[in-house]
Parts: sequence; C-alpha cells; structure tokens
Amino acid sequence: MAVEIAEHPFGPVNFTGRRWSLPDVRLLAPILPTKIIGIGRNYAAHAEEMGNELPAHPIMFLKPNTTVVGPDVPIKLPRDAEQVDYEGELAVVIGRMCKDVPAAQAARVLLGCTVANDVTARDHQRSDGQWTRGKSHDTFCPLGPWIETTADPTDLALRTELDGALVQDSRTSLLLHGVPALVEWVSGVMTLLPGDVILTGTPAGVGPLRAGQTVSVTVEGIGTLINPVTCQ
Repeated sequence: MAVEIAEHPFGPVNFTGRRWSLPDVRLLAPILPTKIIGIGRNYAAHAEEMGNELPAHPIMFLKPNTTVVGPDVPIKLPRDAEQVDYEGELAVVIGRMCKDVPAAQAARVLLGCTVANDVTARDHQRSDGQWTRGKSHDTFCPLGPWIETTADPTDLALRTELDGALVQDSRTSLLLHGVPALVEWVSGVMTLLPGDVILTGTPAGVGPLRAGQTVSVTVEGIGTLINPVTCQ
C-alpha cells in the first residue's frame, strides 16, 4: 500500500488517512534534494577496474538535483556522449540540518536509505579532467523506489542487472569509507540539509548503457530501482 503523509517526513509523521494499492500508483523519486553528494572510488575493486589508486580520503563530487528521476523513468543518453555507464549504489538521505557530525553520531542525522544509479558519461569525465559534466546530465540520478527508514547500511547486498544479466554483485560492507565516515567527512565540508542525498559509491562491474536496454539496481532490505534507457 501507498499511504499519504501530511507535510514532510522530517520529524514526526502524520498520516492523512488516504491510501492506495501500489499497482494503482506511479512512484516518483522519493526525494528531490537540495544537493547530491557523490563519492568516487569507494570500493577497492571498482578503483582497480578503473586503474586508480585507493583514496586515503573520500573523493567528493556534486550532481545537480535536475539529474533526479524516479522509477521507470527513462535514462536519456546525451547525443554527444559516446559512453554512458550505469553505477548502482546505496544512497543515504539526510533527515535534519547538520554540520560537523562525528561518525559515531551519523545515524542520528539520517532519514534513511534508498537505491541510486549514478549514471556517468564516461568520455565526458575523462576528457574534462573533472567530473561535473559527465555526472550532471538530466536523468543521470535515478532514485527509488522509496526511502527505507529502518535499514542498517553496514552490510547490504547490492546487485545491478542489465537486461536481466547480473553485472554488479557486492556488499556495502566492502565500502572503503562506510556511511558514518562519509557523513562525518561530507558534513565537515558543507552544511547538510534535510533531504540531501549522499551516493556512497559503486562497486566493480560498471559498464555502458545502450538505448533500448533496461537497468535495475537492487539493495537488500530496500528494494529495486528499474529504469529503461533511451536516446535524447
């Protein structure tokens, strides 16, 4: 069932009494953040497959909120991009305004977890020498299908399938920098606002998308995010 809440989810939740069967509704992205903070090279195997050294500290980048789409919304391949890759990830959603949060207190500022696909125009990323353009095209941050407020992000299975074939298979316990450390690092740089999203990084197995394909990302205990792929 989809159950309507009044106002916003940041604090005590009040229900309106309206509810619908899930097959009768279309799920939107569960949040439209002020900012999306991505973390690069946060699985050792992914850093290795990309030919990079392991980072001593989290590598941050930003994606604009115009990249966000929900379940079943097409990922649109830019006309000028030759290689656009999927990157299945666990995402965490901030639940309260915070700054300089110690890792030991990170759980107190989280609303919950959701599933993300940090879609990347790899050729743009390589040619520019920094990541903004390659990460920022419209539709390049599918989120959903919902925010799970009770999930423990410490050790969850993460799987990505492309047209039903398994292409990524890992666990969040393999993150080089876990969620508490990421919250501490990011909040040490910038104030985080309710609804902001941290993409925790993608495991090994990234690869290109083609128009007509369907990509799905599943995180244990949260759900599956499915998006078709089209051209602009």
